[in-house]
Parts: sequence; structure tokens; C-alpha cells
Amino acid sequence: MKLEHIAIWTNQLDVMKAFYCKYFNGISGQKYSNEVKHFESYFISFDSGARVELMTKMNLEKSFMPAVGIAHLAFSVGSKEEVDRLTEVIKRDGYQTTQPRTTGDGYYESTIKDPDGNIIEITI
Repeated sequence: MKLEHIAIWTNQLDVMKAFYCKYFNGISGQKYSNEVKHFESYFISFDSGARVELMTKMNLEKSFMPAVGIAHLAFSVGSKEEVDRLTEVIKRDGYQTTQPRTTGDGYYESTIKDPDGNIIEITI
């Protein structure tokens, strides 16, 4: 298992992208936009294989999500079957989970909440 990415909410999407690319030698992917949800993001990749997802949304500070900061951790478990299996184990142990699904940007994932309520994505 490996840490896949860390997501950060921001109101300065392009400024943050430039910061991580300039100072940490990150390579930015294409901007992802979801017009229905008024959501945009960039994945910034690093030599180690780790990534940062920078995310913004219209009226961010009025939404249910934190205004800025880390939104979730994501763990890659290697296969769709393992996403399903681990999600079910965690659910059986009494933690809050979502059903695994394929997201609009192509991830197969579920989300869980850790004991403090932090969001963790389990993905391929």
C-alpha cells in the first residue's frame, strides 16, 4: 500500500499550482473542470510518485467543505477488488463509508472517515 495523494482546497488554484511546480519541481496535469458542480482541480506529480491534488469550487467558503486546507488523504491499494474488499472490512468494523464508484475524473474509489472524522479515499 502507498499514499496516493493529498488534496488541498484553495481559492487560488493557479497560484498554488505555480507554487508547487516552481518550488518542489512538481509537474502539473491538465486542469479538470466539472461545470455542474463548479469544481476545478489540478494533480501535481512529483518524482517520488506522490501527488498533490489542488481543488477549488465556486463559493467554497459557503459549501460543506473546509474553506481552504487539506481535504482528504488517498491510499492506492492496487485493484478494484481490493478497494471493494477493504471498504467492506472497514464498514463492518463500524466506520462510515461510501459505496465504491468511478468518479467523473476516472478514479475508482470509496471514501471512509477515520476515528476523528478525517476523510480518506481508498482508490486503485
